[in-house]
Amino acid sequence: MIPRGLRNNNPGNIRQSSTTYKGEISPSRDKEFKQFETVAYGYRAMFVALHYYHSKLGLKSIRKMINRWAPPSENDTGSYIRTVSRLSNHDPDKTIDLQNRNLMLGIVAAMSKVENGQDAVISDVIEGWKLYKADRK
Repeated sequence: MIPRGLRNNNPGNIRQSSTTYKGEISPSRDKEFKQFETVAYGYRAMFVALHYYHSKLGLKSIRKMINRWAPPSENDTGSYIRTVSRLSNHDPDKTIDLQNRNLMLGIVAAMSKVENGQDAVISDVIEGWKLYKADRK
């Protein structure tokens, strides 16, 4: 069975909120999670959200970002942080350089793996990065 996040083209399992992303399907047929036109738009939304966490909320490390993304009240956040740190080969407490393409691809692909239980298709993650870099709104 295809995981819910991938069925929704939402590999980060971004919940419904007042934030609207490019490529978002509105109204979503899923009452809890956003749906996107393509999985690349779903990855783009993840990059946009992480940029917001970093630049507006001051959450500049994997640990801080994941604590917000997947709070301990709903998730095994410690395991999530360890997995993303290991798969992206980045210390969980070290500041993330948002301009480092390979690092950001690794972080988002790792988050998608945690969220969906299967490896991300890296070409989709790259396409999401390209969409994000073209216009971050």
